[in-house]
Amino acid sequence: MWQATKDWFLSLGENYGVDPLIFGIIYVGAIPFFLLSIAWLVRNKRAGKPIVLPVLSAGVFFVSAYVYLAIVGRNIPVWVWFFLAAMIVYGVWSTVRDIRKKVAMGPEA
Repeated sequence: MWQATKDWFLSLGENYGVDPLIFGIIYVGAIPFFLLSIAWLVRNKRAGKPIVLPVLSAGVFFVSAYVYLAIVGRNIPVWVWFFLAAMIVYGVWSTVRDIRKKVAMGPEA
């Protein structure tokens, strides 16, 4: 069962021109940098400093794996793009909600 699942997963990379290992490394590897960017954003917002750079940084790390997919991938089904768009919209909404909570909590959080 595990081997069949693994073979199927790896065949997706061949079918669509994307190396699943590279996609996974980018996806997981961006997480700490995304979280650091969010911490930077919250710190700047609380201090009344500009938040443009931390927002841009968080955005780049948030979509980095999908940018790889968009650049390298070929023949990606339309439903995948709709699914990814929905995930990104939800992620942005969730992140904004969490940032607002953290900023409202004050420096002691």
